[in-house]
Amino acid sequence: MAFSKDFLWGGATAANQCEGGYNEGGRGLANVDVVPHGKDRFPVCLGMKEMLDFEEGYYYPAQVGIDFYHHYQEDIKLFAEMGFKTFRLSIGWTRIFPNGDENEPNEEGLKFYENVFNECHKYGIEPLVTITHFDMPIHLIKKYGGWKNRELIEMYKKLVTVLFTRYKGLVKYWLTFNEINMILHMPFMGAGLMFKEGEDQKEAKYIAAHNELVASAWATKIAHEIDSNNMVGCMLAGGEYYAYSCHPADVWASINKNRENIMFIDVQARGYYPNYALKMFEREGINIGITTEDKEILKNNPVDFISFSYYSSRCISTQGNVEKTSGNAFEGTKNPYLKTSEWGWAIDPLGLRITLNTLYDRYQKPLFIVENGLGAKDTIGADGSVNDDYRIEYLREHIIEMDKAINEDGVELLGYTPWGCIDLVSASTGEMSKRYGFIYVDRDDQGNGSLKRSKKKSFAWYKKVIASNGTDLD
Repeated sequence: MAFSKDFLWGGATAANQCEGGYNEGGRGLANVDVVPHGKDRFPVCLGMKEMLDFEEGYYYPAQVGIDFYHHYQEDIKLFAEMGFKTFRLSIGWTRIFPNGDENEPNEEGLKFYENVFNECHKYGIEPLVTITHFDMPIHLIKKYGGWKNRELIEMYKKLVTVLFTRYKGLVKYWLTFNEINMILHMPFMGAGLMFKEGEDQKEAKYIAAHNELVASAWATKIAHEIDSNNMVGCMLAGGEYYAYSCHPADVWASINKNRENIMFIDVQARGYYPNYALKMFEREGINIGITTEDKEILKNNPVDFISFSYYSSRCISTQGNVEKTSGNAFEGTKNPYLKTSEWGWAIDPLGLRITLNTLYDRYQKPLFIVENGLGAKDTIGADGSVNDDYRIEYLREHIIEMDKAINEDGVELLGYTPWGCIDLVSASTGEMSKRYGFIYVDRDDQGNGSLKRSKKKSFAWYKKVIASNGTDLD
């Protein structure tokens, strides 16, 4: 079986995990900059530990990342050598508006991304741009409280208007918010949220999510008005919750956990809140502050396509005495039928096919897999090689299931961008040792290393996959 001739093979990164240059080119300080490596990383991500500037005794990996800011030409050339048709990257909000609420954008920041996009086009690579990938100016957190404040909608509208205008003709594919459902799991990174003692955290998260959903709809409207060729997508941290057993309580629990994640995509793809969400708000006494204008903008501006990350499936049980495991910040029940990665994430290629079918059956909109990959500790051989056959096996098995979803099930899939096509900082742990890339970057968990790039075995393998349009996976 073959993929369509215009299928978009590529790879994915995020500014906060690779770009660096945090204090260069007029850039302002962002939430992602001050999330440290180590034991305090998750309290900060959860909004339970206030860290709005650098503090002594911590290492902050986003300050340098892998220094894509100075290496982008070298990196994009390597992507082109692999045959990339598309490259997913993100905008650092504070490169464009250092504080977030300025009247005029930062020209140095705009020029940087213009140079990156032009470099992509030099090799025939189509940029796929995430507008907000866990990225927010610290100033907006201090002054407004992050996405809990509706005033951020207007600031986001200003940001996207600048982006769509400046990059008209350079960027066609846009994603509004990365993994929007992660607001529930990493609220500081997802929406710049911090919580005070006694605050209703659940309501705060859903208020912030609603404001992002409205902002996303505005972005879709503005994108289409500025350039009718623009295609705007939403983005989900995907992966089905399986019922651990056929006990009806387990099945019902899996339905509810899947709804918790898919609710955000229901709104962006369909243009309204589903009844199950409205009933949940009613039960919980949550007031998201929805207005008549909000309802109209959501209704009239659904996204053009749905993108998602997929690393693993999840499992849930209502019964006691079951083993727990992790996976992309989602703790759940260990699935006894699946192997796991070094970080305890279930490896489930068939789950990708299941997720593709679930989403396509639900929305009947084009899909885009914008993250998929295996985090692993790579070993460098004496000759400098990295023989990452485990990564090749993981990706091969997922591409096989992707192929089946397209050619046997009829799913409409635009493209595939494996995560961390070049090694970068892990969002969940802040580690460099949790590597995903086809390209090895000499940097360790403490920030040491030359930043030298070198090709792994998977580099040549993925090059062959793209050249054969997915027919040669050996």
